[in-house]
Amino acid sequence: MKSVLTKISSFILALLVLFSTFSFTVAKHYCGDFLVGVSYFGDAKNCADELGEDDCDSPQVIKKKNCCKDEVENIEGQDDLRNSIEKFDLEKQKFVVAYVSSLLYLFSEEDKKEKEFLQYSPPKLTYDLNILHEVFII
Repeated sequence: MKSVLTKISSFILALLVLFSTFSFTVAKHYCGDFLVGVSYFGDAKNCADELGEDDCDSPQVIKKKNCCKDEVENIEGQDDLRNSIEKFDLEKQKFVVAYVSSLLYLFSEEDKKEKEFLQYSPPKLTYDLNILHEVFII
């Protein structure tokens, strides 16, 4: 159970590091007020592809200013991954040690041994009192 939990958590952390350093571009193409195309890795679909090549050069479209527009969003990932050991002060070290030790003891199994009483020995039973008094638990 513990090894499966460790493998799952390390896989999730590896994906987190991968996606935090991953950067990509989102391109959007608008014709008028309508969104025509969205692309995550290349150029967005142009409205001239649907209407024809000559539609953006037609006199009706030229009269309208900025009928088509492109928006490009650049989402930058984290560029620098450094170990910040120099900022790891004593208070953080105490917290990490306490957290790890409590996590280790959380999943440990306790030994179920009968406790031995070294200084006390139970009295010897000469008579079985339940049978003597005829008291039976049903």
